Amino acid sequence: MDVELETERLVLRPWRESDLAPFAALCADAEVMRYFPAPLTREESKALIAQAMQKTEEDGFCFQPVEEKATGRFLGFVGLSRPAAPLPFAPCVEVGWRLAQTAWGQGFASEAARAWLRFGYETLDLEEIVSFTASQNLPSQAVMRRIGMSRDMAADFEHPLLVDGHPLRPHVLYRLSRPAWEGMHDSRM
Repeated sequence: MDVELETERLVLRPWRESDLAPFAALCADAEVMRYFPAPLTREESKALIAQAMQKTEEDGFCFQPVEEKATGRFLGFVGLSRPAAPLPFAPCVEVGWRLAQTAWGQGFASEAARAWLRFGYETLDLEEIVSFTASQNLPSQAVMRRIGMSRDMAADFEHPLLVDGHPLRPHVLYRLSRPAWEGMHDSRM
């Protein structure tokens, strides 16, 4: 199932071969990857795209490219995913994003994430969508709050794929239930 969503300024679409170069550049950027264990090599970025495409085949969705409607510029990825890591709150569906620095501070992550939330609740009929990040990743936490998510402080966790003592191991969890999303959606009509 290929998902293609549009917002006022964005197209959220399936992966293309031409996405590898800009995606690899984004994932090699130390500032973009500062809340991840390390920047990615071109081969690691290629593998991540392949993994996202495989998860789309299996689950019907995953992280997908975001491009600016007006210019066709590749901005990064946003989407829903079923995390493979053994997380303490699994099974779950997360909303996540990774955008190039040139796309920061313009509301693109929030705009794309809201489109994916709508897809998750209206098309996939999900009951809850979560998002999580390293505790020091304040920019992503701000996006989570802007899209209506609330931090579940009791569910903050140590990421199981990072070693004890790793500075990025402490993670925060944000949640958005279907009733909370419907309440926000209804109040904006």
